Amino acid sequence: MEALSKADTVVFDKTGTLTKGVFNVTALHPETSNEDELIELAAYAENYSTHPIARSVKEAYNLPIDTNRIGTIEEIAGKGICAQIDGRTVYVGNSRLMDLIGVQFRPCHKCTEGTIVHVASDGQYLGHLMISDEVKEDAKASIDALTRTGIKTVMLTGDTKKTGETVAQKLGIREVYCELLPEDKVKQTEELLFSSNKNKTVAFVGDGINDAPVLSRADVGIAMGACGSDAAIEAADIVLMDDKPSKIVTAVQLSKRTLRLVKENIIFILIVKLIVLILGALGIAGMWWAVFADVGVAVIAILNAMRALNIRKWNDT
Repeated sequence: MEALSKADTVVFDKTGTLTKGVFNVTALHPETSNEDELIELAAYAENYSTHPIARSVKEAYNLPIDTNRIGTIEEIAGKGICAQIDGRTVYVGNSRLMDLIGVQFRPCHKCTEGTIVHVASDGQYLGHLMISDEVKEDAKASIDALTRTGIKTVMLTGDTKKTGETVAQKLGIREVYCELLPEDKVKQTEELLFSSNKNKTVAFVGDGINDAPVLSRADVGIAMGACGSDAAIEAADIVLMDDKPSKIVTAVQLSKRTLRLVKENIIFILIVKLIVLILGALGIAGMWWAVFADVGVAVIAILNAMRALNIRKWNDT
């Protein structure tokens, strides 16, 4: 609570945190193949993956998958998947994967936002899929509320620069870092930690298994509990049970109010005890004064602390 009350920077992961994490294939752009082959190969390659993007590809294919056609599958961390399908070597992933295998790919110029999934086979670029995610309803209001309280917001994402900057602009986040691998997110968070005021803290908000290292590294780790991974929840200091970004504002307000009440109680108790101590030394205060300075002050402090339960909701402030 104390660390969160001192937060001057809140760093957000994009997917599943500021966005719903519910993906839909919105466009198919084949190059040397057709749309049917493009979505089929992508779906077969992603068949065993549980990633939200993989699920959206399989839902878009919407046909039974014959697992006998699938051979070995290799997941390339932060880049994509290499799969053997009908004896063909199929690569499905981001631009880094295409660079890794030396395939010339074409960036998407038709769609302004979304995640691009490239597909290549046996050294030939087949095309790409555009997968879009929706921003959470209260994300924009939450960012605005944090900004009004003087807290800087930063967004980290593994998506392309175009996609990341489009979402950041829509939400009103001025500082955004794109095309980051999990280890890059840790490095970027460390840079923010080192550049932050020594008396202030940096909070990170994420939900995926890849966010666990950053959640542990930040001064305060906040995980999305409803759809977040077990690793992220375990690594976090705070878990939001309903995945609403607006609860982050409530948590910050609650932490500041709680710390303020703690300081009020400590000062009040010390002042009363000091006064009674002086009066007792002068022979003015008797036994009942001492009882009040002990039990009475404790009751008043408890009643004062209960004011924390009446904190106004974030959207009412």
